[in-house]
Amino acid sequence: MDLRRAALLASCVASFITPFMASSINVALPSIGRDFQVDAVTLGWIATSYLLAAGMFSIPFGRLADTAGRRRIFVIGLVVFGACSVLSALASSIGMLMAFRVIQGIGGAMIFATAVAIITSTFPPQERGKAIGINTGAVYAGLSLGPMGGGLLTQSLGWRSLFLVNGALSFFALAVAALYLKGEWAEARGEKFDVAGSALFAVALFSLIYGFSETSIPLVIVGAALAVAFILLEGRVKHPVFEVKLLLGNPAFSLSSLAALLNYAATFAVGFLMSLYLQHIKGLEASTAGLILVSQPAIMALFAPVAGWISDRIEPRIVASLGMAVTTISLLLFSTVRAETPLQSAVIYLVLLGFGIALFSSPNTTAIMSSVERRFLGVASATVATMRLIGQTMSMALVMLIISAMIGRTAITPEYFGKFIDSMSTAFNLFAALCFIGIFASLGRGKIRRARAK
Repeated sequence: MDLRRAALLASCVASFITPFMASSINVALPSIGRDFQVDAVTLGWIATSYLLAAGMFSIPFGRLADTAGRRRIFVIGLVVFGACSVLSALASSIGMLMAFRVIQGIGGAMIFATAVAIITSTFPPQERGKAIGINTGAVYAGLSLGPMGGGLLTQSLGWRSLFLVNGALSFFALAVAALYLKGEWAEARGEKFDVAGSALFAVALFSLIYGFSETSIPLVIVGAALAVAFILLEGRVKHPVFEVKLLLGNPAFSLSSLAALLNYAATFAVGFLMSLYLQHIKGLEASTAGLILVSQPAIMALFAPVAGWISDRIEPRIVASLGMAVTTISLLLFSTVRAETPLQSAVIYLVLLGFGIALFSSPNTTAIMSSVERRFLGVASATVATMRLIGQTMSMALVMLIISAMIGRTAITPEYFGKFIDSMSTAFNLFAALCFIGIFASLGRGKIRRARAK
């Protein structure tokens, strides 16, 4: 197997397992809730704890990959991710499960920080959009199979089987990387690692997201202050964990990153909300709910490689902005969902959402990765992952905040169905507003085709 094929295969398998876990766990949450007797807000933290840990460490590991070698960090990440998948399957309490999910998130951060960077390092600019599109398609294939596979596994073997399957896939990706990936791709080798900046970034992000999720204003203020301190520190350090000039002096990079953040913040919690809606309000079994939810990521997996191929020929901001607009329309349609809404309508909305995200994601990622120097590819890859993870965490935090405010920390039982529907509508209207803002961020990035020729 040649280097490019090995890099693409290893990265695609690794990029498949993380969304597969995320989307399958959404379908299994009601089952986990019954086993551990926990409320909807706590269930949300099963997903959020992983996302928060991954977001906290993606940028530091991206920088470490640029200095120590992207292959090395990638392989270690697969080991940690796979091991914690198995340990999560063995968890005997909700606390243990969340603890293993946090460590799994750290392993995921190593994967997120390196997968796209390895592809970018091995493919020439004229083939990069297609390769990234295939990788994005693998992400959405994981999302596609997650609800269906998660529903079938949960119903037939229990929710713990999801983690065991994910562990097996992790170790397969590890074997591919260990056997066929040659080289470390460390263009920043020898530069000092910014420990202080890494710690400050992690604590600031934790304070912001956790404080927001728990409606702790003091903690949010602390997080905002630490974020400002992080930016000031990074501007003075010789070899910062994150080059502030990438955000301040590179509009293609900064606006593409902002667009990604808004897109994920607006769309990630759709699966969580619709899983609860289909199983609680519509009374469907987990496997049936999974088959319905699969319609969104299936469309994403189908069209993401096509969008990546198109972005090799047409300015990415045009394709991505169109995708953001379609996504906004779909979210507005979701806000009209009620208990009596036909299932066919829900499927149509999911398909439209999947098409919009597919048009947006591949061109937007290509724009980010093509707007930086090669020695910053690890940081750029980590930024893609961090924007995704922060956006996903924000999405879940917003939903938990809305549910907590409108329903409280209680299980979703029939007497609360009406309030849950109102919570969904509020969340979807808020998400549509975020996505609408993202259209202008996507349009404002400028042209990147000349940069990609370098």
